[in-house]
Amino acid sequence: MRSASPFVIVNDVQQTVDYYQSVLGGEIKVLNKQEGKLLHAELHLGSSHIHFSDSYGKPLKAQHVQIILDFDSEEELKQAYHALAEKGTVDVELQDTFFGALHGEVTDHLNHIGWVMNYFKNRRP
Repeated sequence: MRSASPFVIVNDVQQTVDYYQSVLGGEIKVLNKQEGKLLHAELHLGSSHIHFSDSYGKPLKAQHVQIILDFDSEEELKQAYHALAEKGTVDVELQDTFFGALHGEVTDHLNHIGWVMNYFKNRRP
């Protein structure tokens, strides 16, 4: 296997990738756009990516989706955490953990995705 990446189905791919890029940074790669509507795109974050697909009018299933994010700095984590929490739901307040990380969890308002965020303080480069 070469890689594994999340595949997330949403109602509005353009709104979704624009929002997450504004919060997390990264680069958007357009994969499929028809009649001006973005149907498939990836948000590339570091060496990984999240693939977003249009729901094509089908109702979204109520499923628990969480994506874990591993940050390079405490500041980067705090920026993303606070941006997602602004309109989202804080599931776990930012806190220092027994496993050596600054950790927090937020469910976003747009697609109800759970974002599990860690910055490991004692990581060696």
